[in-house]
Amino acid sequence: MARRALITGITGQDGSYLAEHLLEQGYEVWGLVRGQANPRASRMRRLLSDVRVVRGDLLDQGSLISAVERVQPDEVYNLGAISFVPMSWEQAELTAEVTGMGVLRMLEAIRVCSGVSRGGGGAASGQIRFYQASSSEMFGQVSETPQNEATAFHPRSPYGVAKAYGHFLTQNYRESYGMFAVSGILFNHESPRRGAEFVTRKVSLGVARIKLGLASELRLGNLEARRDWGFAGDYVKAMHLMLAADKPEDYVIGTGRMKSVRELVEAAFAAAGLDWERYVVTDQALHRPAEVDLLCADPKKARAQLGWEPRVSFDELVAMMVDSDLRLLTAGGPDEDFSWP
Repeated sequence: MARRALITGITGQDGSYLAEHLLEQGYEVWGLVRGQANPRASRMRRLLSDVRVVRGDLLDQGSLISAVERVQPDEVYNLGAISFVPMSWEQAELTAEVTGMGVLRMLEAIRVCSGVSRGGGGAASGQIRFYQASSSEMFGQVSETPQNEATAFHPRSPYGVAKAYGHFLTQNYRESYGMFAVSGILFNHESPRRGAEFVTRKVSLGVARIKLGLASELRLGNLEARRDWGFAGDYVKAMHLMLAADKPEDYVIGTGRMKSVRELVEAAFAAAGLDWERYVVTDQALHRPAEVDLLCADPKKARAQLGWEPRVSFDELVAMMVDSDLRLLTAGGPDEDFSWP
């Protein structure tokens, strides 16, 4: 009988790639979607026709219990979140409720539906395996570089704080209830499916608009911020490997190589045959209230214990995104959409 997976946040970038990967592995895949009309949900159902949908909301404990009871999953991947860092400053309370408390509600739904009590048997007794999408934003003002599983957290945004809360909750449910619950501390991972509000997609769309004569400039904030950028399609495979492991552990997932926003811009304009300095305008209003300047993963543990390696290089990723947005805009698609490569 096929293993069954339930994915929150399935209409987002990571959810779509993870669903594809699990379907290729022979899973029965369910996606949790909120009850109101959601254009991304309809697009997901159209493009991933083999994914089944169950109603539920990370803000509503009862709906999560009902969803878990209906699906009876072997694995739950909690990818749902308010994930755009600047928005977390504007909607800090909502971010705390969805990105932080949503983890608690899902863990409780799994515990209740599995009949797990304190000191329970965990994976050995066939309990549901749980993956929490933690984030490199938890490191924030870093105490060491690169960052590994033991590096201290110092988040610099409501989003990072909420992710840290969910991360520690996952550890606590693992240690207190014996649940197979793990966190993947994923560094920045991008793709043509990234939302248009994120800097990588803002850059690739901006370059495509300029190349096609639809815009004359690209306004950006801090060009010197450095990140460890990889391809989302590679990173979802690490999520699956964590839940397939013999014992539950947390892992840092990244490339181990840093690039600045300036280098991202240079690569994107180069992919379109343009000189970035002619078009890019820096705007102080686009800087974060508390900037995170330096994030770089130390993925040695994932490499050694999971056998995971990133496959797509930084330059390949940027070129992929620019090419996708050129095709998208040429076809007349909306900016928030994406071509499904």
